[in-house]
Amino acid sequence: MPFVKDILKYRSVSFVGMDKNAGKTEALNYVISRLHTLNKTIGVTSIGIDGETLDQVTSTSKPMVFIYPNTLFVTSEKLYEQKQIVSQIEKLSLYSSSLGRLVTARSLCFGNVMLSGPTSTLWLKELIKEISESCDICLIDGALSRKSFASPSITEAMILSTGAVISANIDTITNKTKFLYDMTKLPKVKNELKNKLSSIQQGIFAIKEESEEIIDLNIPSLLMIDKYRDKLFGVSKTIYIAGMITDKLLEMILSSKNTGDYTLITKDFTHVFSSPLNTNRFLSQGGKILCLYSTQLLAITINPISPLGFKVDNQALLSSLRDAIPLPIYNIRDVSQ
Repeated sequence: MPFVKDILKYRSVSFVGMDKNAGKTEALNYVISRLHTLNKTIGVTSIGIDGETLDQVTSTSKPMVFIYPNTLFVTSEKLYEQKQIVSQIEKLSLYSSSLGRLVTARSLCFGNVMLSGPTSTLWLKELIKEISESCDICLIDGALSRKSFASPSITEAMILSTGAVISANIDTITNKTKFLYDMTKLPKVKNELKNKLSSIQQGIFAIKEESEEIIDLNIPSLLMIDKYRDKLFGVSKTIYIAGMITDKLLEMILSSKNTGDYTLITKDFTHVFSSPLNTNRFLSQGGKILCLYSTQLLAITINPISPLGFKVDNQALLSSLRDAIPLPIYNIRDVSQ
């Protein structure tokens, strides 16, 4: 599979599903197996504290991660006790999650582990930096419905999984996946402005176009943005939102007569929470969305089987996605057999 060699250009890669049962852990397992054949030393962990072995919504088994000898893995104390592998503990974390401290261990044979890693982006960044010193590449099993942990400020690249869990309709799957792909291609701001904004973690700021002066608008929340319309656009039509770009914000701009004059800046594509309809309307009318950090989406994997029991046509879905998105797109089960 071509994208496996592409992965080796990066020190950290996250695996993210567009929803539950999209196949991200299966994709992770496949990549681990391929990297093992290339004699690469791997570090692996996850984001989040979900330690259930059975999905309570779909009653389907959650896949475990299969690792090989000399793999560095990080999981919680509780799940470390459930591992199906012989390993050597190298470190215990100072911080704890609801499943206990994090255990950093090195496998001595092959077998299954269940991962439960850091519960915050800052903690995850620290962990990736730490374990990257002892391995060739760090792989992150992203938590369900939490694309923010695939943020380019956390990992350098990403593998996305999609499929029948999104819809029984292939066009719907394709359109939703294509929208997310398009968001990863949002243009970046200039480095000078990026450096000024990157340390800002919350708030809404106006940026004067010529001087690039950053002005705190002191707006408490985008949830109440309709009460601050005059304040929001009274200084500049270039706005930095450290939080989320929402439908309410875009609908307010779209109701104006000069939508094309507005530029919204956000940290990265994971902070675009507005719907495809409103986002595409805003962009098609000349509005701009810029990011501080770009995302290197390397490949897309599909799972044509829904946990609800139905299945979409595998080849038809692959063809539809490949026609819409210029990336390597595979069904992992096809290439694994």
